[in-house]
Amino acid sequence: MKVFSATDVGKIRSMNQDFIFTSEDPVGNLPNLFVVADGMGGHNAGDFASNYGVSVMVETIRKDTNFNPVKIIRNGIAAANKEVLRTALEDPSMAGMGTTMVVASVVGEYLYVANVGDSRLYLIKDEIKQITQDHSLIAEMVRLGELNPEEARNHPDKNIITRAVGTEENVEMDFFDLKLEPGQWFVMCSDGLSNMVEDSEILRIVGETSKEGKDPTAALIEEANKNGGKDNIAVIAVQPFSDEVE
Repeated sequence: MKVFSATDVGKIRSMNQDFIFTSEDPVGNLPNLFVVADGMGGHNAGDFASNYGVSVMVETIRKDTNFNPVKIIRNGIAAANKEVLRTALEDPSMAGMGTTMVVASVVGEYLYVANVGDSRLYLIKDEIKQITQDHSLIAEMVRLGELNPEEARNHPDKNIITRAVGTEENVEMDFFDLKLEPGQWFVMCSDGLSNMVEDSEILRIVGETSKEGKDPTAALIEEANKNGGKDNIAVIAVQPFSDEVE
């Protein structure tokens, strides 16, 4: 398994509210764990929400006695939601904070994915496929046919998300499970990458860096900053079966 990860503050923001966690080793009953979180909230609240939310989730997963990956991840996100919300309600300086979360674990030949918000997971080989669905106002409008993808890309309201961890008592999560093939990559990212770099460019960069044995996350962050770097950027790139012949 090849794993690369990085975050960057970008060109405009003064604080990095994105947070990543990667472990190729078991975390509780999960054989590995990868998380991207993009915090929201004023001052340091977004920074705290992403960091604390992921910490609570990882600790919950570590102690979970279940063996079903979906149940384990669900319990982890639910615990993070409860704790981030509790802190936001108790501390006025943290009011209204929350975080997106995209979570993945490779179990055997399968990839288990959960997401809340607009941080994404892509599956990449000869083509790029967005696996997660954005929980955002603009993504809903695209799904309803009210906007086309090009209009959505440049829409002023594209950062309004419809679901987040820590904003309501119950958090609604999406789950996906996929059979992986040798040679595939999955890329997890915050919207600081997906809003700045077209999917076709993500595909090209991962393909080129993979052939050269370089770190795709560094190249993706460089491209996002070259295109304006309007937000914090977080990227995890994993090639699960890197040692297997295709």
